[in-house]
Amino acid sequence: MLYAIIAQDQEHSLQARLAARPAHLERLRTLQDEGRLVLCGPHPAIDSEDPGTAGFTGSLIVAEFPDLESARAWAAQDPYVAAEVYQDVVVKPFKRVTPA
Repeated sequence: MLYAIIAQDQEHSLQARLAARPAHLERLRTLQDEGRLVLCGPHPAIDSEDPGTAGFTGSLIVAEFPDLESARAWAAQDPYVAAEVYQDVVVKPFKRVTPA
């Protein structure tokens, strides 16, 4: 089943985000290589693909996991969690309608 991992960044966490980004992306590449990643990306703090020093307000990951508990466990091990970039992470079941 698919799950949405919706994370909210702590204020002023851009430097911690940048430092943890390589490890964060490595985990996402693993999901992608396994064919389990549907989409992922950050939420820019301003209306721009490159927000510069304005940074980001959080992230969205939609990926396949065996069950909700597995998705929550994977999200809890994210490098952004360890680096205290995220202040809150919500994991929910996700039903893709389109594209099929």
